[in-house]
Amino acid sequence: MQILTFTVGSELYAIESRRVTEVLPLVPARPIPRAPAYVRGVFTYRGRLVPLIDVGRRLADVPLRERLSTRVIVVDCGAADAAGATRLGLVAENVLGVRTTTADGATPTTPPLPDAPYLGSLLRVDDRTVQLLAVDHLLPADLSAGFASSSQPPRSTPEAPRDGQSSG
Repeated sequence: MQILTFTVGSELYAIESRRVTEVLPLVPARPIPRAPAYVRGVFTYRGRLVPLIDVGRRLADVPLRERLSTRVIVVDCGAADAAGATRLGLVAENVLGVRTTTADGATPTTPPLPDAPYLGSLLRVDDRTVQLLAVDHLLPADLSAGFASSSQPPRSTPEAPRDGQSSG
């Protein structure tokens, strides 16, 4: 399996590279009032609004510092709809690169944590332990559904009839 690795504090985390759409420089986000602290806001990616998640806040309750190495990892998550897959932007420090690992060394996180369903398997990579993230679970279901519906491009609506014209 190929994984994209990054750090949060001194810990190494990874995302399956098949889920990564693109890695971007840090982009500004439009804040969302009253959203959880780990949601930086939304940004426009290829014409769609995408939620931007601070993985430092989500994983360790520490906001990431904005450095030259801070990147936005755009990932596909959840089920694809007619317009394409649901996407998330993950703000991460020290995006280290793609590595290959075997699934043989993967062990499930024990015990499963109900408050952290986004923590996947633990892997051994180059004599380090890496926590794989389950990107489908980084946002709670209610938030994910709300972002998915709001990120759809607007549908065109029929023009209202003008005075004196019928609609039929």
